[in-house]
Amino acid sequence: HGGSAVISGVLNALGQLPCLHPAEAGEFTKRAFLNGKLDLTEVEGLGDLIQAETEAQRRQALRQMAGDLGQLYGRWSQRLIRCLAHVEAYIDFSEDDNIEEGILTVVDNDVNLLQTEIDGHLRDSRQGERLRNGVHVVIAGATNAGKSSLLNIICQKPAAIVSPIAGTTRDIVETALNIGGYPILLSDTAGLRESTDIIEQEGMRRARERLRQADIVVAVVDATTLPSDQTDATHFLQDYLNEMILEGSDVQQVESNLRERGWILVCNKSDLTQAPDLNRLQAALTERGLPQLCPLSCKTGNGFEHFLCVLSEKVEKMCGNPLVGNPSLTQTRHRLHLRKCSEDLAQYHGYRELDVVLAAEQLRMALRQLGKITGKIGAEEILDVIFRDFCVGK
Repeated sequence: HGGSAVISGVLNALGQLPCLHPAEAGEFTKRAFLNGKLDLTEVEGLGDLIQAETEAQRRQALRQMAGDLGQLYGRWSQRLIRCLAHVEAYIDFSEDDNIEEGILTVVDNDVNLLQTEIDGHLRDSRQGERLRNGVHVVIAGATNAGKSSLLNIICQKPAAIVSPIAGTTRDIVETALNIGGYPILLSDTAGLRESTDIIEQEGMRRARERLRQADIVVAVVDATTLPSDQTDATHFLQDYLNEMILEGSDVQQVESNLRERGWILVCNKSDLTQAPDLNRLQAALTERGLPQLCPLSCKTGNGFEHFLCVLSEKVEKMCGNPLVGNPSLTQTRHRLHLRKCSEDLAQYHGYRELDVVLAAEQLRMALRQLGKITGKIGAEEILDVIFRDFCVGK
């Protein structure tokens, strides 16, 4: 919009005026918070909206900015305040017989119900955090299986070097993508094999470390190495996951890993071989608890659309619909405070029979944890961390 000389001149002139200074990052939003116009969850929602890269992220941020998450925590806080008020009333007035019989029993039930709701909120499979930060998708497998080719075809650009020489990829190649409106962080990793090369060994160590952090693992196998017999192919793929991807874990560890993460088996180079009956093979894999099989050819593109649909479905399932149900947890600090709140509520029951005064203090501590999320209580130490990520003038 023209040269910078005029802008610099205006800014210099404004800087000479008394009681005037350039806006700092997040200053206007911080003033809105300090004046009670926004709570911290709404502030964080505004920050997420500014940073949103996908439609699902935008919807989740708008819902949080509208106060849905703050209202949920506010309702929990009001219930805790009522419980605490009843307990303190019992402490102050029980000897005067001015307190209803069974008031502490009612409080016990309310605290139990509230703890159950908070624990349920914590068991959300990190949907909101995945949607905010991106689903981690890792491509792994043996050397020369076509991992880098698959990365490039997903990105629709040459993001990774492709070569017929085994072990070309030595380090993690990561790229951010939008899949069906949901954010993913796609990583290509070094091929897994026996090697005496120090650099390649380090690449494989990083690959396995990234696998442990993955939300979804795309295990790529070379279709030309797949036995034509269905039973042999099933055993081959199971051994492939066990030995190559999971480092020889026992059966229980393999099954646990397959349950905890989304796995997709990709048979690349399907154009170069006559694969076994895929329907029967998939049925056999499903019976053994193994992942869905997606035959494709990175060279011809056959099967890629099906693979992309399978990947999109898994990503969407992991993130959920941000407009349905209770608002999701979006920040790690929310999770930490809620977990501590739940622990304090559990401690309440332990102190309840010993000393009702100590039990009341546990409720007060739980209330303080909820207050730290919205900024109603003890927010000073986290304000700078939140606002420093805003753009100047927001």
